[in-house]
Amino acid sequence: MTTADHALLDARDAARQLVRSPLVLAERDPDLFSTIRRHEQLLDRWFTQRFGYRLQVESDTVRLVKSSVVARSRPLMTATSTPRPFSQREYVILALALAAVVAGPNVISLRDLVLEVRSAAIDADVEFTEDAADRRAVVIALRWMIEHGVATELHDRVDRYASDDAADAVIRIRPDRIAMLTLPSLVGAETAEDVLDRSGRREQSRQWMRSLLLEEPVLYRDDVTDGEWAELRRRLGEESAWFDEMFGVEIEARAEGVAVIDPDGRLTDVRFPTTGTVGHAALLLIDELHRFGHDVFTRDVVIGAIRTLVERYGSYWSNLSDDPPALADAAVGLLVDVRLARSAPDGSVEILPAAWRFRAEARVEQQVLL
Repeated sequence: MTTADHALLDARDAARQLVRSPLVLAERDPDLFSTIRRHEQLLDRWFTQRFGYRLQVESDTVRLVKSSVVARSRPLMTATSTPRPFSQREYVILALALAAVVAGPNVISLRDLVLEVRSAAIDADVEFTEDAADRRAVVIALRWMIEHGVATELHDRVDRYASDDAADAVIRIRPDRIAMLTLPSLVGAETAEDVLDRSGRREQSRQWMRSLLLEEPVLYRDDVTDGEWAELRRRLGEESAWFDEMFGVEIEARAEGVAVIDPDGRLTDVRFPTTGTVGHAALLLIDELHRFGHDVFTRDVVIGAIRTLVERYGSYWSNLSDDPPALADAAVGLLVDVRLARSAPDGSVEILPAAWRFRAEARVEQQVLL
């Protein structure tokens, strides 16, 4: 392997990791940071010209600003021992905390930070109290800030504030890093709908579709206009070459849509198929529902299918199998997350076309082909 080949593999690995974790800190991942600095010009050209993203490289921080697409199902996760999506209230308080200290100071006490958050809440016409629920939300927000290197505990731990409103701590703030977090679509936006609307703009349709392919598991035919679909299919060979060069992935095109296939699982944060009770149940649920010969199912039908699977495989599964409705919701949630299903407010579930490639017969066909 030549030096140029090694350099391409290094740059590709850095590109994959930037897509998964757009904020890279020198003190947390010095090897990745050095690789990005070494290939900064190539990475910047790749992301800027092909996706309309912006790569910002500072002395100890790298930020990939994804400015064209907001992924449908990639919530902000807490920095707890068992990560979970932020609640709406926790997200609001995190935004208030970041806004309160983005202009400094560099060191602040927890009590003063809470006062600044209260002031920011008043300015934003948001109710903020110091009851137990809001104190826990403040701790969740600060834990996220610490985990992502925009804050550091210097004295005492902020966790105590969750159960003691008199607790205090000293925190070092990195206003320069906080300023790097803001997406262009947030500037001037007053509602979540404003942000989503801006992220869906198609001034550069090729970059926008390319970003959809990168950020979403599947791009379906009805996600785009007829003209955009025709352009994507016409340029599919070029798109495939670029995705292979940057990320080492393949593009699979069918009549109903286009999917990016990641054989090594190094680009995605949610894998499918996957291990565990929920992953196994979700994969088998596709087979079970395929027997009905249609695509839309009521929640009762889905729960019934899960009950059948529990009878067959429950002895191999976790205690979650003792609660078929909960297991059904978790399995459907995974399928929705990877765009293999769509759920409706009434609880019904539509299995989307890309899911059928994972049915048993298709899996056998893929094994034979491989």
